[in-house]
Amino acid sequence: MPASRLIILGVAVAAAGGAGYVAKNMVVAPAPRVVVDAKSPAIALQDVLVLSGDVAMGNQLGDSISWEQWPASGVNANFITRAAEPDAVEKLKGSVARVAMYTGEPLRRSKLVGEGQSFMSSILPSGMRAVATAISADTSAGGFILPNDFVDVIMTRRADAGNGGSGFSTETILKNIRVLAIDQTIQEDEEGKKTRVGQTATLELTPQQAEIITVAQQMADRLTLALRSITDTNEKNLGEADYLVNGNGRRGTVRLIKSGEVSEVGARK
Repeated sequence: MPASRLIILGVAVAAAGGAGYVAKNMVVAPAPRVVVDAKSPAIALQDVLVLSGDVAMGNQLGDSISWEQWPASGVNANFITRAAEPDAVEKLKGSVARVAMYTGEPLRRSKLVGEGQSFMSSILPSGMRAVATAISADTSAGGFILPNDFVDVIMTRRADAGNGGSGFSTETILKNIRVLAIDQTIQEDEEGKKTRVGQTATLELTPQQAEIITVAQQMADRLTLALRSITDTNEKNLGEADYLVNGNGRRGTVRLIKSGEVSEVGARK
């Protein structure tokens, strides 16, 4: 074979080898295989009954409750769980809220009116009394007094004309008293506008305060509720007209009320 052909053949073989080497290095390596480990979530979860809508005090839960997943480590013993009570949604729909509850809040039985209990007795703190007193728009801050507001109770009396008196006398007999409830009805005013006017306010009182307001209702020409600022609600040990029931600290007396006047006589043993 002529030498020239051998040279051409050698060059061709070398070129083919070089092309193969270049092609080999240009091949992209396959992507690493991703293995999905189908394990349970890192955080254990539990279905907890929560509020799916706001519920006002005294209203039924209705459709405002639903199951929601919570981290098991954050589930309080007072929470209602699907594992313990799978039918809780249906059973508690008709329950009444004893306090206001809000969306996203876990439901607790302590915030519901107990079975067989009335709403008022369930929201009344231990040792306190609920006493109703008649009011009107002009004696209740124009109708702006609402449950959980705090008020002073003012007694107004007409002076005894027989003793030469004239005009009226007023006295604040109870201070910083919580309003438990106030009945309100829709009423049209003279201009045809509808307003809400309460006729009876139910107050949270100690046993002695309950006696004071009972006596005052018999003596007074009018009892007025004066709305207090929300910043005053923590004030304690305020003065009250305890002389109406305890005879200025003297025991052994009976207090008589006649024609709006108070008198004392010795109690019989």
